[in-house]
Amino acid sequence: MNFSEVLDKHSVFNVVAQCAKELGVDAYVIGGYVRDLILKRPSKDIDIVSVGSGIALAEAVAHKLGVYVNVFKNFGTAQFRVDDLDVEFVGARRESYRTESRKPIVEDGTLQDDQNRRDFTINAMGISLNAQNYGDLIDPFDGMNDLRRKLIKTPLDAEITFSDDPLRMMRAVRFASQLNFDIEPDTFDGLIKTAERIDIISKERINDELNKIILSDVPSYGFKLLYQAGILKRIFPEFVELQGAEYQDGKGHKDNFYHTLQVLDNISKHTDDLWLRWAAIMHDIAKPATKRFDKRVGWTFHGHEDLGARFTPRIFKQMKLPMNENMRFVQKLVRLHLRPIALSKETITDSALRRLLFDAGPDLEALMTLCRADITSKNPDKVKKHLANFDKVEQKLYDLEARDQIRNFQPVITGEVIMEAFGLKPSAEVGVIKTAVREAILDGLIPNVYEPAFAFMLEEGKKMGLTAVHL
Repeated sequence: MNFSEVLDKHSVFNVVAQCAKELGVDAYVIGGYVRDLILKRPSKDIDIVSVGSGIALAEAVAHKLGVYVNVFKNFGTAQFRVDDLDVEFVGARRESYRTESRKPIVEDGTLQDDQNRRDFTINAMGISLNAQNYGDLIDPFDGMNDLRRKLIKTPLDAEITFSDDPLRMMRAVRFASQLNFDIEPDTFDGLIKTAERIDIISKERINDELNKIILSDVPSYGFKLLYQAGILKRIFPEFVELQGAEYQDGKGHKDNFYHTLQVLDNISKHTDDLWLRWAAIMHDIAKPATKRFDKRVGWTFHGHEDLGARFTPRIFKQMKLPMNENMRFVQKLVRLHLRPIALSKETITDSALRRLLFDAGPDLEALMTLCRADITSKNPDKVKKHLANFDKVEQKLYDLEARDQIRNFQPVITGEVIMEAFGLKPSAEVGVIKTAVREAILDGLIPNVYEPAFAFMLEEGKKMGLTAVHL
């Protein structure tokens, strides 16, 4: 199979071929770009392997193209951008590993050595950039056939491959999830046998792969593979604790592990927002800790939304996920995820709607997307009914928001107004009065207008024994 016509569409390949010939080295495109080219997937990352100095070849190509080259001497690599493409160069190398580390001992090698060190057969294919066989596919491990069969398979012994660099286990699942491929049986056995080796990988590297799994079209597939291989319990034990359904006195509850995966798949049909998908993962995370059996009503999980919100910072910290506004967004949605659903089951008051609008603020749409995804049942009529009720709640929320603008709500009575009126310094009393005014506005007892709100404030201060000194 020859790809010269495809290569000729990008001038960079011809320039690499010219420079390789001038330097007297062989050069090849290898890895993900070749895989995606065959799969007809867009790819902007090109890896070039030189049987010789990758840095020297990169510098020669960059000079001809007139672009700046970044050189990383410690890693023996160089990289530049041209025509919206990221092109990276490395010399062909042979690798060996020590048990306690995934950092290899690197030596110069042949193209065969370089292909041997690749993680999967579909990533070990190369295309020649040499005059004698320009454009020819070099496929020593039959990666083309594995692409046709939709298989993730290691080129060499899977157990050794994963033990040498355990991050490859996460990559195996990630590629399977992104491409909707199966993992070849012997390769999957290798995952199971070496699962504990994932412990030597940094949380940051694991998260990078896990987030790519979460962003795949059907992320539940990747999570199930991680679970079945015994990897998920090592990287995210709280999630595995959701697994299982318990029965007592003939009453059972749903398996919250598979329910959560269904919610994740549901929400993934409507958003590519990573942190909204994380909110789906985390929304029921505290159910195991709140599970109780009541002889009258069966299994309950009272307060799991509040406890789950309290769990969120701890889990993010131990997984080394960002402790910033993204974590706070997930925490907020976990805390609020039952509120819209509860409103759909009862007579809705304007007060309850105002409070939800106020608490959700700018994240209302994200919350509603999560709540819709959380409606799961094997009975489609039941799902349809719940969604219809939800439509009514959503419409009332937007109608009320259009009228009262609660999401951008700021009480007209501020702490400064309270302190000036009663001659107070910052204190607990100021906070109590401010909260009372806010609650009265949200309950519809008073409008968010200065005069009636000020009068209400004076009455609240009077109840606390305070006297106005400035009216």
